[in-house]
Amino acid sequence: MSTRTKSLGVAAALAAIAVAIPTAVQAYADPTPTTTTPAAPTTSEIPAPSMSQLPDPQGSGCDAYKNRIPSGPGSFASMGTQSATAAIAANPDLSTFSAAISGGLNPAVNITSVIDGGPYVIFAPTNDAFAKLDEATLAEFKSDPALLTSTLFYHLVLGYLGPDDLHGKMPTQQGSQVNVTGKGGDIKINDSVKVLCGYTTRAAYIYMIDTVLSPGDAPTPNTATSTTSPTTTPTTSSTPTTTTKPA
Repeated sequence: MSTRTKSLGVAAALAAIAVAIPTAVQAYADPTPTTTTPAAPTTSEIPAPSMSQLPDPQGSGCDAYKNRIPSGPGSFASMGTQSATAAIAANPDLSTFSAAISGGLNPAVNITSVIDGGPYVIFAPTNDAFAKLDEATLAEFKSDPALLTSTLFYHLVLGYLGPDDLHGKMPTQQGSQVNVTGKGGDIKINDSVKVLCGYTTRAAYIYMIDTVLSPGDAPTPNTATSTTSPTTTPTTSSTPTTTTKPA
């Protein structure tokens, strides 16, 4: 082999090494980062029930509502397959309550993600219920986020309970209890607030009520009883009480 050919070979080898070394050093010093997207928190997925599986709405106002809205997003059949907040928004009789839970009444208060993270029993005041409030109370709701949040949480009970299973003193998300009396289509809250209609959504049971509940009207909590005596007081366990949801 000639001297010239050897020189060219050596030069080519040196050039290759010169290129490879910084690349190898760079690869060692700065490995390409791998991006791992954190998994979103998961909740129990509740299969959307078919219309034939929906429990019948119960309450003195259910028939009138069904006759007025027999189909469409606000019908019982459609709301039964929707999320809780979507079903509330679709119900024309709950438009004020829908605004209250979603920032429409007070921009600082939006609890839709809490509600849809249920299951919950939701005592939902109708538009007529809000209309019964005096102007001063409405003004307070609009200016005091803590007051509105406390009041709204007093309308939520953790669990999925149909009209035949809803009774007794039950702890709300606000902390105070509600006292539920009656059964089926004749239910009252705290002795005087009437349930007009109870119906299911995909992961909540909504009870339309004729009056806005107030934590100030909460019943006296049950006192501890002997372990040998049965009690109807629900526990505040993190595991919600549920009845069988539509398959």
